[in-house]
Amino acid sequence: MQRTDAKLVQVGHSPDPDDAFMFYALAKEKIPMRGFRVEHVVEDIESLNQRALKGELEVTAVSCHAYAYLADRYVVMRGGSSIGDKYGPILVSREPLDPLKVKGKRIAIPGKLTTAFLAMQLYEPDFEPVFIAFDRIFDAVRAGEVDLGLVIHEGQITYDQHQLHKILDLGEWWWNETKLPLPLGVDVIRRDLGEETVRSFTALFKHSIEFALAHRQDALDYAIDFGRGIQPELNDRFVGMYVNHYTVDMGESGIQGFQTLLDKGFEAGVIPHKITLDVVGEPA
Repeated sequence: MQRTDAKLVQVGHSPDPDDAFMFYALAKEKIPMRGFRVEHVVEDIESLNQRALKGELEVTAVSCHAYAYLADRYVVMRGGSSIGDKYGPILVSREPLDPLKVKGKRIAIPGKLTTAFLAMQLYEPDFEPVFIAFDRIFDAVRAGEVDLGLVIHEGQITYDQHQLHKILDLGEWWWNETKLPLPLGVDVIRRDLGEETVRSFTALFKHSIEFALAHRQDALDYAIDFGRGIQPELNDRFVGMYVNHYTVDMGESGIQGFQTLLDKGFEAGVIPHKITLDVVGEPA
């Protein structure tokens, strides 16, 4: 039975299977809730980035790029990160194209604060961004509204179903450049909740991820409804890409990849100030 004095925490996550998988145990209260009551706020990642800029949610998923503008208000939880290990956002087009020839192209981008946009600018700073909701990018590319589209979420593995060609995988490019994984999204918690609440909820969230991994099929069955018609085998594959050992604990390589991304963004003039990561949670 839910305690009436439980502390309410609004938790934002995006409408895609990997986030839903992580939050399964919290949504269904499958684990001891440590005195918390969770209210889920499900919105696209760019909307969550914008809400985090205003400090509206106590806990939320955000793009790693967006964290550069949130570090004064939020701290990064070690658990919950979506990290591409030699894979990440994918650039697609109607026809095959040399990835060295994207300069000057009109490219559909899923949001100004997405990590996909930051990585794209690091790869090639000279292009025309066209900001389009992530779930409209395939249509925009096919309709010729843009030359190329930068796809995130399950679009990274379903683009061929839309008769589109992969031009470049930015996670693969990042690995070749840095020999580090590419952190795309993290979960953050507001500093003003106080150290005790921050540490307790961070531990609860880690337990939620571990529970989902230990009860994988049940969590997949819950998560598939967030996948916009994705088939079970692709749901399983996509969740496996972004809910793994890095998600339980981003670890030193994940933290190093994140810090390097922020540093390179600053050096390139994309991020206006230098950021030093602040991470909370017990290492796995």
